[in-house]
Amino acid sequence: MAQAPQNSLCCCRKSRASSAGGTPLPCLDSAPVVRPQSRKRHLVDAASASNFSCFALRHFHLDLRLNFAMKEMSAWLVLDLLPVESVTPTLVLDCHPSLLIHSVDCKVPEAAHTDATSLTYRLEPFTDYGSVLSISLPAAAVRSDRLIQITIRYTTTDGPAIWWLDSELTCGRSRPLVFTQGHSVCNRSFFPCFDTPAVKSTYTASVRVPEGLTVLMSASKSSYSRLDRVFHFSMEFPVPSYLVALVAGQLQHVDIGPRSRVWAEPCLLSCAVAKLGGAVDGWLSLAEDLFGAYLWGRCDLVFLPPSFPVVAMENPCLTFMVASILESSDFLLIDVVHEIAHSWFGNAVTNASWEQMWLSEGVATYAQRRITSCAYGEAFTCLETVLRLDALHRQLRLLGDNSPASRLQAQLQSGVNPSSLMNLFTYEKGFCLVSYLSQLCGDVRRFDRFLKVSATSVCVRGGAGAARPSHTHTRARAGVTAVCLQDYISQFKFQSVVAQDLIDYFLSCFPHLQNQGLQFDRWLNGCGAPPFQPDVSAGSTLTGPVQELCDLWRCSTSVDLQAVSRFDLSAWNSFQVVLFLDRMLDHAPYSSEVMTSLSGCYSSLFDGLSAEVLIRWLQLVVRSCFWPELPRVRAFLQKHTSRMYTVPLYEDLLASSMRTVGGEIFQQTKHRLHPNLRRALQQILPPPPET
Repeated sequence: MAQAPQNSLCCCRKSRASSAGGTPLPCLDSAPVVRPQSRKRHLVDAASASNFSCFALRHFHLDLRLNFAMKEMSAWLVLDLLPVESVTPTLVLDCHPSLLIHSVDCKVPEAAHTDATSLTYRLEPFTDYGSVLSISLPAAAVRSDRLIQITIRYTTTDGPAIWWLDSELTCGRSRPLVFTQGHSVCNRSFFPCFDTPAVKSTYTASVRVPEGLTVLMSASKSSYSRLDRVFHFSMEFPVPSYLVALVAGQLQHVDIGPRSRVWAEPCLLSCAVAKLGGAVDGWLSLAEDLFGAYLWGRCDLVFLPPSFPVVAMENPCLTFMVASILESSDFLLIDVVHEIAHSWFGNAVTNASWEQMWLSEGVATYAQRRITSCAYGEAFTCLETVLRLDALHRQLRLLGDNSPASRLQAQLQSGVNPSSLMNLFTYEKGFCLVSYLSQLCGDVRRFDRFLKVSATSVCVRGGAGAARPSHTHTRARAGVTAVCLQDYISQFKFQSVVAQDLIDYFLSCFPHLQNQGLQFDRWLNGCGAPPFQPDVSAGSTLTGPVQELCDLWRCSTSVDLQAVSRFDLSAWNSFQVVLFLDRMLDHAPYSSEVMTSLSGCYSSLFDGLSAEVLIRWLQLVVRSCFWPELPRVRAFLQKHTSRMYTVPLYEDLLASSMRTVGGEIFQQTKHRLHPNLRRALQQILPPPPET
């Protein structure tokens, strides 16, 4: 998933930039290998109330009827379960107070009498993001070798997973729209489930909607029955609950490749197609060259209104993206490539617990940058990496070197929403660890082959003289032979893993590294900056001019405008402009004289660029209390209704002498904000004055 960049970048610009050069490999010493804790520790998921370890979920089916007038779904859910233990008297599922449970039935398909039996159940509180549904099972039906079917009939109300948009909150403003967002533990308010990434299964769904609306789901197959207006979906590959996603509205599509399609409201479609063209299939082919066959069939994208709470979500076969990202071609390509990378790292191989989210996000970030390096060169990729690592070090300076939030392997406390664990460290410190592994291999292409899907199926250890099948993958470095007959993806495809799995398998494929004292425990459980950072000097041709211009503006209150004029920002790409503004924000506020010069040089240019650029300029305006640019702040907040653009700017307004202006703008625009965002802003903004 691509986070809202303003959540991770704009709110944390308080520290100096990190160096451009790579950090040397510091973790090779004579100490023994310190292994992370055993996978058995993760059989209990602190974010799940369910007893998922007691059952094997084979499949589930959803039948949904969408009522836009009432903003609710009438549903029934069928779970195909195989008890793992012979005596399991209770099925415990993750649920949510927003689900109204009507009935629960049980059927044993293999039994002589297949009539459904009504079951008793109870609902209990769990945390502020969910509840517990405990279902009493008939003792005669529960056998470890026999499938049982549990049917739950329920109705949804206003839960965190389901976002109902009235017509005026959509891009076209003509028909209502609804979408779901399951990451990380929201889908328990969509359907009762084992809401943990440790459990995967296939699913099918049938969805009824009013005439004229189209339904899409994260499924590998779909069809439509015109007679009864029912959309049918089938996901043939096992996925965790958080990757089940739905959107319904006035949606149209254009094919942009043999296996890629763009969906959007009619008013957005031509822009989305023009921005992407045939690029998606090109990126997909590059990813396959690096990491092996694409496993999911379709690679479609749907662009959603600004209320979509994140930039993008890697729902299999159908990536969800916020429409506002279409303003920036550079950010668009990075986010689409990142979601493509999740097809291998996150969707095919998934973190088994949210405490180790980096196994999806960090590895996907590494894969994303391998793809962009092949497509656009090392300099472009290093520029984007510098931008993100700058933000990482900026956040670290705010939190402190000993902040638990900087650990890769978080320790989720009971009742804490795992979404709070998703931060820059999940992405960038995770990326640095994967880059470190690739450096240990001595050749990035050798590490690519370790990750790549292959046709082989076993891993063999042994010396150079050991007998091996002819299809062995042999990897040599400095006279040491490493043998791995099965790559990481093939080994763990459609499974959920912990760090121990990745590291142990890596060491089994590169046995000469096993006694090198690699200190993986320091990586996973240590606070602070990554012990290793990749060399990003290849991006100096792009980052160098940015830093030179920053130095000119920050040298004194009297800026050499003739020297500044030598830098043509209109010729820079978006990441260079954003990096410039980020580094300027690191030293805000600025004097009125400097802001006047900055405004005269760049303000009109920024107006014509994307929201990613403009919000940073406006944050500079607000933090420097530069009143002449206030109309642009008003216009921006009146136009943009996305959380990732509104919240950071309102937070800066509240921290400045423009505090009352923030409240005024909110009162003028609140009717166009999604209720969730409206409530969030009301909590941080001062109440309106009494009349």
